[in-house]
Amino acid sequence: MSDRLSAQIAFLKQADRLKSVDRANVLLDLSRPENSAEHSWHLALWALVFAPLAEPDVSVDRAIKMLLLHDLVEIEVGDHPIHEETDWDAVARAEQAAARSLFGLLPPDQGAEFLALWTEFEADETPDARYAKRLDRCQPIFQVLCAETPRPDHVEVVRDNLNGGRAAYLRQEFPAAYTHARVLLGEAPATGADAFTARLPFLTEADRLKSVNRASRLLDNSRVENSAEHSWHIMLYAWVLADQAAHGVRIDRVIQMLLLHDIVEIDAGDNPIHGQVDHAAQAAKEEAAAERLFGLLPRTQHREFLSLWREFEAAESADTIFGKAIDRVQTPIANLANGGGTWVDYQVNLGQMESRVGKPVSLGAPGLWTWLLPQLEDCFDRLGLQR
Repeated sequence: MSDRLSAQIAFLKQADRLKSVDRANVLLDLSRPENSAEHSWHLALWALVFAPLAEPDVSVDRAIKMLLLHDLVEIEVGDHPIHEETDWDAVARAEQAAARSLFGLLPPDQGAEFLALWTEFEADETPDARYAKRLDRCQPIFQVLCAETPRPDHVEVVRDNLNGGRAAYLRQEFPAAYTHARVLLGEAPATGADAFTARLPFLTEADRLKSVNRASRLLDNSRVENSAEHSWHIMLYAWVLADQAAHGVRIDRVIQMLLLHDIVEIDAGDNPIHGQVDHAAQAAKEEAAAERLFGLLPRTQHREFLSLWREFEAAESADTIFGKAIDRVQTPIANLANGGGTWVDYQVNLGQMESRVGKPVSLGAPGLWTWLLPQLEDCFDRLGLQR
C-alpha cells in the first residue's frame, strides 16, 4: 500500500468521528439531535438545490466542497451553539489548530488544498465562501421553523439570531430566505411562492434521510450509520480518492451523484448489499421514489436531478462507474475497523465479497481493490468466516 493511499485512508477513517458530534439543532421530527456529518450532507444539498439563485461568479461545486469540510474541526473542538456565551476568539484558534491537525493527515498536496479551502470558507470573503456561509447560517433557521411543531426555545434562538445575531445579515445577503423566516415566525405577511420557497419542500423532505438506518456500523461500532451521513462520507471519499479514478472522470459530477444517490431511500428504504432483496421490486420502488421526491422541485431541477440519479443507477458512464466503486468501498473499510460489522451479521463469505464488492471496485478503482483484498483475506480468516 502506497504512503499516499495510506494517508488518505487514515484521514477518511478519522472523518468518521464527525458522525458522533451532536449539534444543538434537532431533526425536523424532533426525534434526536442532528449530528455534524448529516448536517454537512444537508448543507451540500442546499448548495446544489439553490444553485440557480447563486451569483454568476459562484462555483457551486467549490462551495459544496467547502461545506463537506467546514465542520470537520468539530471532531476535535466540538459544536458551539450560537446562543451560548462563548469565547469565539478561543474557538477560532482551537479550530485552526484542529484544521491543521486533521488536514495534516492527508498527503501534503491534498492537505494544503483542503486547509486552504477551509480557511477560505472561514474568512467568508470570496464569492464561493459567501455563498456557502450564507447557507450555513440559513439552513439551521429552517431546520427549526419547518418542523411540524417547532420547539419554542429553538424558535426564540432563531428570532434572536435574525434580530441581531449572525443571521441578521441575511436581510441583505439572502432576502428571500430572511423574509420567509419572518413569515414563518408570524412577523411578516405571507407572500406568494418564489424561487426560494419553491425549493424548500424538497429540502425539508430530505431531512428524513437522516432517519433511514443502514446495516453498516460506524468505525467505533457504537451504532448503525444512517443514509445521510453515509452520503456525506462517500462524497468525501470520492474527492479524497480522486487519483484512483480513470482518466476523464469528472469528480465534481461524481460528488453530485453521491449527494443525491440515496435520497430515494426516504420512500424505498435501505437494502443491505448482503441481504435478500427482490431487485426488480426494489428498483421499481426506487424509481417511484425518485419521481416523487425530485418532483417536489421546480420542473428544470426535477429533470436534472432525476437524470443524474438514473445515470448513477445505470452505472454505465465513467463517472458512475467510479462513483459505484466508492459507494462499495466505504463500508468494508469500516468493517475492517469495527470487528467485521455486516460480514458477521450476514455471515458473508469472501466469494460473495469478491462478487458484490470486488467487481464494481475493480471496475471503477482497481487500485483500491488491490489494496483492500489482502486485508479482507486476513480479516475473514481471523473472524472464522468462509473464504
